[in-house]
Amino acid sequence: MKDFLSQLGERVLLFDGGMGTELYRRGIFINKCFEETNLSAPELVKQIHIDYINAGAQAIETNTFGANRFKLKRFNIQDKLYDIVLAGAKLAREVAGEKVFVAGSIGPLGVQIEPLGPISREEAQEYFTEVIKPLLDGGADLLIFETFINIDELRQAVIAARKMTTIPIIAQITIDEYGNTLTGTDPETTISELESIGADVIGVNCTVGPQTMLDWLERVRPLTSLPISIMPNAGKPKNVDGRNIYLASPEYFAEYAKLFVRSGANIVGGCCGTNPEHIKKMSTAILALQPKITFQKIEKITLKEEPKVKPIEKKDKSRLARRLLQGHFVKFVELLSPRGVDPSKEINKARELFYNGIDVINIPDGPRASARMSALALAVKIQREVGIETVLHFVCRDRNVIGIQSDLLGAYALGIRNILAITGDPPKLGTYPDATGVFDVDSIGLVNILTRLNNGLDIAGYPIGDPTGFFIGVGVNPLAVNLDEELRRLYWKVDAGAEFIVTQPIFDVAGFKSFLKQIEHYRLPVIAGIWPLTSLRNAEFMKNEVPGVVVPDEIIDRMRKVADSKERSLEEGIAIARETISEIRHLIQGVQISAPFGRIDAVMQTLEGIE
Repeated sequence: MKDFLSQLGERVLLFDGGMGTELYRRGIFINKCFEETNLSAPELVKQIHIDYINAGAQAIETNTFGANRFKLKRFNIQDKLYDIVLAGAKLAREVAGEKVFVAGSIGPLGVQIEPLGPISREEAQEYFTEVIKPLLDGGADLLIFETFINIDELRQAVIAARKMTTIPIIAQITIDEYGNTLTGTDPETTISELESIGADVIGVNCTVGPQTMLDWLERVRPLTSLPISIMPNAGKPKNVDGRNIYLASPEYFAEYAKLFVRSGANIVGGCCGTNPEHIKKMSTAILALQPKITFQKIEKITLKEEPKVKPIEKKDKSRLARRLLQGHFVKFVELLSPRGVDPSKEINKARELFYNGIDVINIPDGPRASARMSALALAVKIQREVGIETVLHFVCRDRNVIGIQSDLLGAYALGIRNILAITGDPPKLGTYPDATGVFDVDSIGLVNILTRLNNGLDIAGYPIGDPTGFFIGVGVNPLAVNLDEELRRLYWKVDAGAEFIVTQPIFDVAGFKSFLKQIEHYRLPVIAGIWPLTSLRNAEFMKNEVPGVVVPDEIIDRMRKVADSKERSLEEGIAIARETISEIRHLIQGVQISAPFGRIDAVMQTLEGIE
């Protein structure tokens, strides 16, 4: 059998069609793991391969697209990863013999990698390695990475493969109805990025039908001399009686197969909804053309480079940023948004705090998954009506990446400059436990988005014009049960661009000091959370029901001794808070005082005399 890449120089190669939708069409329920059928229904998988080969496919893909540890974990079979992938490769190899190529199919991990998620690029490479090895052991002739959304994740997959093998690699992304990636990158930028990842063949598959892919191909073919693969869905699915039906006919695909070839495609095939009949018609159409492809060096179109923007210097981002740079000990006070539409009480409290020397008002965003007035709305009103700066909590729970970017741009336009990037409490903790949490990204990904905006780029890498100048803060729990994981996440937040740190309320001073020693190399301002306790019940609530807060038994004992008096309880809680600040004052750059139950008198008593 001739070398795969050599054959691409002589003819257009026809790949098979959809595997998952074909398994579904033949009786495998949608809630089953399609890749597991390599073990439980191998004869069915083999028959699908056979049907595609009989239809004219010159290359078949292994039934391994979703067989990685993250996707298999949903079915609690991640421990079978190697066996599932190896079986998939062997089944295809057995059927293909020596006349048909076997392409090892690998899809995205299904989790976000940096900069939008907690999985590092190095870790992503390791997870792809787990899938690549059994494909190689099972006799795959080439690897096909397909349906990727994030080009950087695709890059890590190719890097992992290149470390293990020299067999050909096809790298494919998926596009929307306008030809852009699903993160918004245009075809010209996409093709340039695909060229740089080191694959032998680049292309598109899934999501859209033949017409959109033909438009994409015609647009990018002059931009690269690499072979291009095109594998569309059979149109967009239509729901008929609860089943997704793909309506693009085999005859329709045959016509577009000819157009793909004439427009410079080197590989054509099908994705979701295509079946052996589609491939049969495409095979007939392609053979009738008898194309012979000769690769020549193509003079690429030079894309106009956008002018680089100069990020805003830290000292110019906000008053808070300047005061920290100048060495001032800053004072935050936390105020919650009202549950209704009247923020007058909060604005009056902010005004009083401003007059008493507080630097910023810190505004949580739906704390403990509660429904309150928009934190952004309250922050804007306080800044405009009082004149004091705010630190706006911004959580990932309620927004997808589109909403995150839109709201951040809007917040900046409205004058918000200080952001505390928070993942957010899950809905089950709040009064609406059945609400849906979005969590497209976590706080690490959010910091990366903020940093991109600060460099004049949106999440897809497009210029936005003038850059934002957000002063980026992150939360941390110094006394986390799994402190190693907390430190790891803090490392990624700092690496992503965090500029100051705000902690959970501190009661365990010794534990906090130990934590500070472990992060001193970051040289970032640390704002310590301080909560003046109001009663024994309040102390026990903080100890037992507030995630991430550690209240030592000796503090509980102190509050118990004064539990018979509300006045003495508040005095003792304030005394504990003042002692805490006194012990750590020389180690931190500021404090965030929470107003217990909205009592700003407790805040002012806690801060009395502290400069």
